[in-house]
Amino acid sequence: MPQENSKILSVVIPVYNEVNFLQKLFEQIKIYFNKENIEIIFIDDGSTDGSQKLLKELKRNQNYKFIYKLIRLETNSGKGKAIQTGIKYSEGEYILLQDADLELDIKDANEMFEMIRNNKDIKCIFGSRYLSGKLKKNNYFFNNLVGKINSLIFNIFFSQSLSDVHCGLKILHKSVVDKIKLTVNDFGIEIDLASQIVRNNFFIYEFGVSYFFRSKAQGKKITWIDGIKSFYYLIKARFFDNSFSTNLSILYSSIYMAYVGSYFGMGIGNTLFVITFFIIGSVIGIYFKILSSTIVFFFIFIGSLFGKGNGTTVAVILFFILGLFVARYSKNFFIKSNFRNYF
Repeated sequence: MPQENSKILSVVIPVYNEVNFLQKLFEQIKIYFNKENIEIIFIDDGSTDGSQKLLKELKRNQNYKFIYKLIRLETNSGKGKAIQTGIKYSEGEYILLQDADLELDIKDANEMFEMIRNNKDIKCIFGSRYLSGKLKKNNYFFNNLVGKINSLIFNIFFSQSLSDVHCGLKILHKSVVDKIKLTVNDFGIEIDLASQIVRNNFFIYEFGVSYFFRSKAQGKKITWIDGIKSFYYLIKARFFDNSFSTNLSILYSSIYMAYVGSYFGMGIGNTLFVITFFIIGSVIGIYFKILSSTIVFFFIFIGSLFGKGNGTTVAVILFFILGLFVARYSKNFFIKSNFRNYF
């Protein structure tokens, strides 16, 4: 007899006004995921175009083996909220996130599932629209550019090397999902999800997927406004969604680095130095707690005592680099001691 919680996979599909795509999507799901131990979870995010009615009709269709769950959000709350709701009702060992608009191929989703299922060391795979030699159709230059820029910024902020943070096709092991707590309700969910996975020390693998864009006339929801908001979510995820001690370190190192920057240049040049050093300080605060950060500041101060004019600038830079090495060494040295929270 199979165990009660024997579901191997939960496919979470947020739906908002996708009535023109649901029938074809359902047929593809039956081709690749038609098994008794797989559950398909549709979250209707307040659709007004007949999507809810069609989803109910598809559920009444008995010509499938998978478990069919249909959840209705009475008001449109955003893709992030729909995904959070779907994950809440998921019971599978793996959770697959799939968009309903057929921009991403169900066949690729199945390949990702087989890959993660057959390699127990892999806990997380993100689809990437930029890696593969598979078919692509994309005429939206601006959306494509913003996606690549966001991925680059994410990689800098979180020391990663991802090519496509915003791809809607992802699969996670339940151990990953249990460690994260998603809070973003709109398209910023992709950044929220990726940043929390990295913070919890899970490695993100990537898999090249096909991509067939659809136009606004076909119902595409994301706009340039979402692109601008994504920059906000990147800043929020990196510099605000931290522990109190990390935020304190960021503030501390940003202030003293801005102070250091005030000694360089004149006029508008001085202002640019202050801003640049402030940003550098905020990054230092992410990776070093206050005591380690103070070591960096101390070395900068020592460097400022040498030379004059450009000589002082060179000395400060050299001692800054040396301070980073010493701070990193002290951090590694104390990481297993009772002082680890301070370094």
